[in-house]
Amino acid sequence: MRIFNRLPSFLAATALSLVLAGAAFAAEKVNINTADAATLDRVLVNVGPSKAEAIVAYRKQNGPFRSAEQLAQVKGIGLKTVEKNRESILVGGAPAAGKAGAPRPAAKPTARSTAQR
Repeated sequence: MRIFNRLPSFLAATALSLVLAGAAFAAEKVNINTADAATLDRVLVNVGPSKAEAIVAYRKQNGPFRSAEQLAQVKGIGLKTVEKNRESILVGGAPAAGKAGAPRPAAKPTARSTAQR
């Protein structure tokens, strides 16, 4: 009989664990400028393999995204999909090397310049 007395507590604890686990999965974020198609497919809601590939192809052709809203320019991605994923989308990353306006690494001091100090 004791087992039936503990059953509600066990069920409540199990339900709470499932809710917390779901929140942990929902908190995963993805950088749309650096992620591969498999990661985009896994993290973003309503984005399958073909849409994820389209995001990567768009990024390669047009350069990095400047905002999450710019994802709506990818064929098959609408503003509703962007809004559903707003909390998961990160926009950042360095521009591709060789592009105009890309920052250059700081120059290392030469032996001559350090000797003059």
